[in-house]
Amino acid sequence: MEPLVVPQPPVGDAPRVPEPREETRRAGDGSIDGSAPVPELGPVMENLFDRLARPAASRSDDELVAGIRDSESVVRAAMSWQAELIAESERRGLHSEAGVRSMPVWVRELLNIARGDARSRVVVGRAVAERAEPGGEPLPPALPATARVLRERETSLAHAQVIVNGMEKLPPLVGPVQRAEVEETLAEQAKVLSPRELEIAAERVRYLLDQDGALRDERRQVERRELHLTTDRDGMTLLKGRLDRETGAKLHAALEPLAAPRPQDSGRRDQRTAGKRYADALAGLVEIVLASDELPRSGGQRPHLTITIAHDQLRESLDDERFGGTIETTGQPITAETARRIACDAELLPVLLDGESRPLDVGRARRTAPPHLRAALLARDGTCAFPSCDHPPGTSEAHHLRHWADGGATALDNLVMLCAHHHAVAHAHGWTIELDAGRPVFTPPAWIDADRTPRPGNRAHHEPPDLAAR
Repeated sequence: MEPLVVPQPPVGDAPRVPEPREETRRAGDGSIDGSAPVPELGPVMENLFDRLARPAASRSDDELVAGIRDSESVVRAAMSWQAELIAESERRGLHSEAGVRSMPVWVRELLNIARGDARSRVVVGRAVAERAEPGGEPLPPALPATARVLRERETSLAHAQVIVNGMEKLPPLVGPVQRAEVEETLAEQAKVLSPRELEIAAERVRYLLDQDGALRDERRQVERRELHLTTDRDGMTLLKGRLDRETGAKLHAALEPLAAPRPQDSGRRDQRTAGKRYADALAGLVEIVLASDELPRSGGQRPHLTITIAHDQLRESLDDERFGGTIETTGQPITAETARRIACDAELLPVLLDGESRPLDVGRARRTAPPHLRAALLARDGTCAFPSCDHPPGTSEAHHLRHWADGGATALDNLVMLCAHHHAVAHAHGWTIELDAGRPVFTPPAWIDADRTPRPGNRAHHEPPDLAAR
């Protein structure tokens, strides 16, 4: 295979690259002069160049898959060769001759790549290239197993970087023999694990070999824990922080079931981004916790959300969309629609204000759906009665068919169980919900169904047939 030729960059745009020296080592001693063939790469290169003559659109599925694999082999071979070239360039001090302060900076400017990418290539090169003693005698690579799998194109440069990082983290008490065993193990695992999975494996090895260091790490993480909640100018809450690995694992375990993609009612795939799904999951988790009655009390009261509404606005009724409320904890206004939705199934502490925002009266907190009534609702409606809902259990809210502010009773025949998502849909989209023979029936708004055909609730599809009526 002909050696790759890298064009020289224009003068002034990148570091000066000196002419090759005569001291270049002979092939067979870790050659970097391009004469040492990369194992079994010739046929791959021939096939690749042959395939490049035809556009990808004209290829069969098998040819596309084979082409992707072959091109990856070429990329890995080139990166392995480049790592050795970079290491030799550093040994010769080419960056110093070019007036550059460090090798990563020299590589970054030479190749016009990101700083982290340049550093990674330099670090890997130092680990996988052959070295030389002061007298000129060659030495094997610092990480020979990693050099082998990289040169044989069985791993990527990203895998090699993970191994280098993992070996650097091993404590001094790990001797040479054990270090070699660890590197060999990681190099073999790199053939089948992704870089992220390999990183976890390397961390597990370190924990096994350095229990004291692992304990120090965990204590250090606990000391560095922090969580900040701030309110943005537009009223949104911003979260920023870091958690120790144990707390982080618990948070992941709690959020992942709630953040799983859920098909829409029409059968379309979940259109939410991962970020939106996790935001919704956190909202659901908060609802579960607040409804559990397990949080510590403050001043004798359960944790609650206080919403203030002016007295004249209350008299106008929450049906008027002009009137909303204010969340006391953040000072942010909310719409009447949101106030009504929150009030459907919440611990309510009414605070009436006069025209000058002075408190007129503070009502008594009351739960609109007590535990025994919620149990009856769950038995009748399940987690959510909305048609085709598959929301996970534990996040349901009791929705008043006739709102409490309009005189609606907190009774089984005036309530329906909805998940947080469909509770918001019911309020925002204008669905009509009624009970027919004790079962919820949902009528969509005209913009969803021009005929407004009633749809039976979720549980109705799972009811056993009435054989006696046949």
